[in-house]
Amino acid sequence: MPSILWADDEIDQLQSNILFLQRKGFEVIAVTNGRDAVAMMDKQLFDVVFLDEQMPGMGGLQALEQIKSKFPLVPVVMITKSEEESIMEEAIGAKISDYLIKPVNPSQILLTVKKLLDRGRLENEKSAQSYLRSFPEMDALLHHRTTWQSWIEVYKKLTQWQMDLGQGDETLRQVLDDQFQSANREFGKMVEQNYRQWIKKYELVDAFDRNQEENESPLLSPGILSTYIEPLIKQGKHVMFFVIDCMRYDQWLVFERYLNQYYDIQTEFYLSLLPTATPYSRNAIFSGLTPLQISKQYPALWEQGQDEQSWNRHEHELLNSYVSRRGLGIKTKYEKIRNAQEGRQIAQKIKSYAQSPLSAFVFNFVDTLVHSRSDSDVIKELAPDEAGFRAITEAWFQHSSLFQMFKELSEEGVHLIITTDHGSVRALRDTKVFGDKDTATGLRYKYGRNLNAEEEDSVIVFKEAQAFGLPEYANVKDYLIAKENYYFVYPTNYHKYQNRYKDTFQHGGASMEEMILPLALLEPKSKDG
Repeated sequence: MPSILWADDEIDQLQSNILFLQRKGFEVIAVTNGRDAVAMMDKQLFDVVFLDEQMPGMGGLQALEQIKSKFPLVPVVMITKSEEESIMEEAIGAKISDYLIKPVNPSQILLTVKKLLDRGRLENEKSAQSYLRSFPEMDALLHHRTTWQSWIEVYKKLTQWQMDLGQGDETLRQVLDDQFQSANREFGKMVEQNYRQWIKKYELVDAFDRNQEENESPLLSPGILSTYIEPLIKQGKHVMFFVIDCMRYDQWLVFERYLNQYYDIQTEFYLSLLPTATPYSRNAIFSGLTPLQISKQYPALWEQGQDEQSWNRHEHELLNSYVSRRGLGIKTKYEKIRNAQEGRQIAQKIKSYAQSPLSAFVFNFVDTLVHSRSDSDVIKELAPDEAGFRAITEAWFQHSSLFQMFKELSEEGVHLIITTDHGSVRALRDTKVFGDKDTATGLRYKYGRNLNAEEEDSVIVFKEAQAFGLPEYANVKDYLIAKENYYFVYPTNYHKYQNRYKDTFQHGGASMEEMILPLALLEPKSKDG
């Protein structure tokens, strides 16, 4: 039975309201002052608290402060005869859940209680009903998709349903998970059929010279600078470019909620090239080139035998080479933020970067979280699924130096572009992979010689690497890209690594979560509203 604590020095005059609530199934405990209300909260945890603002002794605002200090999540409704704005502002500042003006009637009280207690349940029920009504339409989309654009719409809708259903009905969430998996299966087939054609256009000509109006192929990683940043530079605009490593679309939707009060936001989409891993996708972004072109034009930066991590150390150099190659005639600034201390240092001087024609920033936290989750039982407990993963990244963003930068930059006249280099997928199914001792160690992609996977439907095979924009070496001839939510395991010590990496977030493969990426254009809101 939901319980209500009602504190009012004129409680006898409210008996009709109390009886009405009791008949509706609520337990109501009444006290006549704020001190008793605080004492009662120490004895029993209530679902809702009603506080009269004017009571002898300890008033409503004082009681509110003490209750919230001990029980911050309990909803408190302030009731008062006064309509003074200052009192309202003080109560709202103390985080009340609602505010009512006397006299109050039973229906008004009941509506307030239901809104506070049943909002989550009612929202989940409405979302469930809407999803069930939309199921046939979504199912038809999955089986009659024809273009890469339609797959972006499918992914957007499925992601929104995933967020709306939240912690609702378990059966319904399982239906959505199955639909998501079915969509990824078909998406992988589409990528496998079309990727060679998509990447070929970047190999034939400079990305900037592609005819985007044809819409024959999606924008890929090498086209980000030429499509979004170069035009602004040529107009004499100052651009600040943020790449949040390994950010998924659902995480961006969470971040966007916090940024909406500071910016007008337009979100568009592009597709990461393959493999969807930092050495390939992020280097492609900053160079405007495919991995094959980078290996040919800048062999010293991307040599065979180097550790893959070393390929990520030249992004500023690649960016400057792009600016020179395109004849933009500007100087650039670049910062990679790997930890909280580096973030705070950059945040303290972020406005100085706004004076540069182009400043680029890479934030590694989300990617670090993904890798840490694989090795930490604590993080797995905090983020057991996609919803938990969103929640933990939201908690980070709220208190991050990155959010602080965005708030401060909203006061500057600069163009902000936010994107990511790739996303991540929750890897739930393993497939055995076979290769020689020089085969790469990635869980969602492999390169080497004579590679093959036990389940052929689980992978995309690039046998002619150069035809897919990827470099070949003496011991690198083939690439395997995992589809759907598969991850690769060697037959040796199979069960050990199967258990270690099952239900971890990984990237490098061909799934909607890894490939379909948000790119947001932000304009500061005008100060006059």
